[in-house]
Amino acid sequence: MLMGQIALTAAAMFASAAFYISFAEHPARMSIPIREAVRQWAPSYGRGFTMQASLAIVGGASAVLQWYSTGGLLWLVGGVFLLANWPFTLLVIMPTNRRLLVSEALPDSELSMLLQRWNRLHRVRIGLGAASTVCLLSASLG
Repeated sequence: MLMGQIALTAAAMFASAAFYISFAEHPARMSIPIREAVRQWAPSYGRGFTMQASLAIVGGASAVLQWYSTGGLLWLVGGVFLLANWPFTLLVIMPTNRRLLVSEALPDSELSMLLQRWNRLHRVRIGLGAASTVCLLSASLG
């Protein structure tokens, strides 16, 4: 059951961090001049990526191991939701990230649009983390 508790903890931390980023940190960032917001976004993104990527891997792998040892389908579903953040980030969010990371020549209006798009896409990660947390909590209680 230890793997299940690790998975649940990582999923809850992932969902909480994603929520904080999208509803507290990013709106605060958007209240400063856009070029400063992009400069602030870059190191924040780098640190957030490392933290959330690690939580997704640890939580997802732990959930899959718990499923393997118990056969409880909710462990597998919760793990897949958490691990789904990897392909979603790499395939869907990363093109926006890349443009923001090399944005010196872009006009302010495009920078603003890119930061707004980034936040909308990032909110999907809240949903994946929350869905994982609900599944893993249900598996823990069931």
